[in-house]
Amino acid sequence: MAAEEPARPRRSRPRPPEEAEDAGATAPRRAPAKRPRPGVPDAAAAMRSAAGQLAQLLGRVPDSVTSLKPTQDGWEAQVEVVELERIPDTTSVMASYKVALDPDGALVSYERTRRYSRGMIDRPA
Repeated sequence: MAAEEPARPRRSRPRPPEEAEDAGATAPRRAPAKRPRPGVPDAAAAMRSAAGQLAQLLGRVPDSVTSLKPTQDGWEAQVEVVELERIPDTTSVMASYKVALDPDGALVSYERTRRYSRGMIDRPA
């Protein structure tokens, strides 16, 4: 005779909002979906725009975009660029640039914020 399988625990259904309020808990709320503003590129387009325009100004191809955030005036990105290639490549000189884009994705300003060797590891402060 085969042994019975153990019973699986039942999942309880979420309570209706009225019951949740009675229990002192609030029902989770979803944030409304943000709709893109007219003329504002999405994050992927802003990343490509920041890297491409910086490459034209510096004459060097960016290595990566390490951060991107929307601002009231458009977008702000951190772009990493190889400034001096060396062998081995872990000794290459890298630079981090802060890039500001307007709402249409056009480059407004850029500033080199840091230079370091590629093999350097950030240490906790």
